Amino acid sequence: MPAATTEAESIEPQSLKKLSIKSLKRALDLFSPVHGQFPPPDAEAKKIRLSHKMKVAFGGVEPVSQPPRQPDRGNEQTGTSSALALTGPEGSKSTQKGVTENALVVGPTFQPKGLNSIGTSGKSTTIIPANVSSYERNFSTSALMERIPSRWPRPEWHAPWKNYRVIQGHLGWVRSVAFDPSNEWFCTGSADRTIKIWDVATGVLKLTLTGHIEQVRGLAVSNRHTYMFSAGDDKQVKCWDLEQNKVIRSYHGHLSGVYCLALHPTLDVLLTGGRDSVCRVWDIRTKMQIFALTGHDNTVCSVFTRPTDPQVVTGSHDTTIKFWDLRYGKTMTTLTHHKKSVRAMTLHPKENAFASASADNTKKFSLPKGEFCHNMLSQQKTIINAMAVNEDGVMVTGGDNGSIWFWDWKSGHSFQQSETIVQPGSLESEAGIYAACYDQTGSRLVTCEADKTIKMWKEDENATPETHPVNFKPPKEIRRF
Repeated sequence: MPAATTEAESIEPQSLKKLSIKSLKRALDLFSPVHGQFPPPDAEAKKIRLSHKMKVAFGGVEPVSQPPRQPDRGNEQTGTSSALALTGPEGSKSTQKGVTENALVVGPTFQPKGLNSIGTSGKSTTIIPANVSSYERNFSTSALMERIPSRWPRPEWHAPWKNYRVIQGHLGWVRSVAFDPSNEWFCTGSADRTIKIWDVATGVLKLTLTGHIEQVRGLAVSNRHTYMFSAGDDKQVKCWDLEQNKVIRSYHGHLSGVYCLALHPTLDVLLTGGRDSVCRVWDIRTKMQIFALTGHDNTVCSVFTRPTDPQVVTGSHDTTIKFWDLRYGKTMTTLTHHKKSVRAMTLHPKENAFASASADNTKKFSLPKGEFCHNMLSQQKTIINAMAVNEDGVMVTGGDNGSIWFWDWKSGHSFQQSETIVQPGSLESEAGIYAACYDQTGSRLVTCEADKTIKMWKEDENATPETHPVNFKPPKEIRRF
C-alpha cells in the first residue's frame, strides 16, 4: 500500500491545456502523418455534400414543364395566400394507380409574363408531390421566401457635438441647471450651497445667490412670473424674486433632502420630490401643500409635468415610474419596466413621448398611456444622472463615469459616445455628469459636472454626412421588456 501511495503522489499534475495539446498531437499522429500538408480533397465526399444541400434546399420543388392550370374565375384571389396542399379524396375516380398525387403550393416563384394573365399579385403556383414530408416542404418554402427588410427606422443624420466652453466658478460639485425663458442666462446650483447665474453668450458670471445651507439639487425658472425656484438637501424649497434677487417664499414640509423640482407649464403649481419618498404639490402663491403624492417605496429622484393627463410623472429609486392624477392626488399608472433606480427622465418637446434612464437601460414610452416603445439600442453601462432631448430629436445622457452619449430619438441609435475631460488638478473619479439641459433653441447644451465645472456644447459646423457617416445596424430582435 505505501508503494502505491508513493506512485500516485509522483504523478505530475497536468493542466487542461497541456492535456488537450497532447490529445491533438496524438490525433495528428494517427490521421495525418504529414503535419505540414492538408489531405487532398475527396471528390466523392464533395459530391455527396452538395447533393445533400440541394435536397435540403430544393427537395420539394420540381421543375414545371407546362404552365399551371388557370384557376376558376369565381375563385380569384388577388392577395398573397399561404401554402395550400390540395389532394383528391380517398377513392375518387381521378386518382389512378401509379399516378402520384399532386399538391398545389403557392410559392414566391415568379413566372414569365403572359403565362398567367389573370392574377395580379405576381405569385405563381408550383406543383409539389403531396407525399413529400412537411419538414422538407417547409424547408423548401423557407428557402424561397422573400426577404423582408427590417422595419426598424433608420436614424437621421446628426452632426457630432463638441465642447466649446468650460466655465469655472463653483467650489463644489455642480448639481443642477435651468435656462431662462428669454434664453439670455442660465442658473446652476452647486454643492457649495450657492446658485450662480451665467450669461449664455459669453459664459460670464452675472450673479451669485446664497441662502441654502446644503447642496442645491433642483432648479426651475418660471415662464409665467419673474420667479426662480430652488430645492436642496437642507429640506428647503425656496422661491426667488429675480427683480429683487432675494427669497420671497419658502415651502416647508419635506422630511428629508429634496432631490428634484418641476414647474407646471399652465398652473401656478410647483412639484418637488425627495428622500422622504413623496412628491409634494405646492401652491406657488399661498405656500400651501395641495397634495402629498405617496406611493413610492424609495427616494423620488426625477419628476416632470405636462399640461394634460398624466400631468405629473415621477421616477424613483424603487425602480418604478408613476403617473399621477393631479385632480385627486392618486396614482393613475405604475410602470415597472426598469430593474434599477430611475434617476433621470426627459419629456420630448414635440411628441407625446418620454424617455427614462436607469443603470440597466434607457427606455422610451408613449404618452398618455405609458406604453413601452423600445429600449435604446446600446447600453451606457453606468449610472445615468442626467438626460435631455431637443426638438431635432437629439437626446443626451450623462453618466457617473463621465461618459456623455448622444442618441437619435426616433431609432434609439447612439451616434456619438464621448468622455468628458476633467479640469486640471481634478481626480479621474471626478468625471461625473450630474445635470444636463438644452437652451431654448436646442442648439446649445450645458452639462454640470463633478469637477466643479460647467461645460457648454454645440454641434460641429464642419461635419457632413460624408465625414461622419451613420454607422447603424438594425437590431435582429426587438426586446419587449
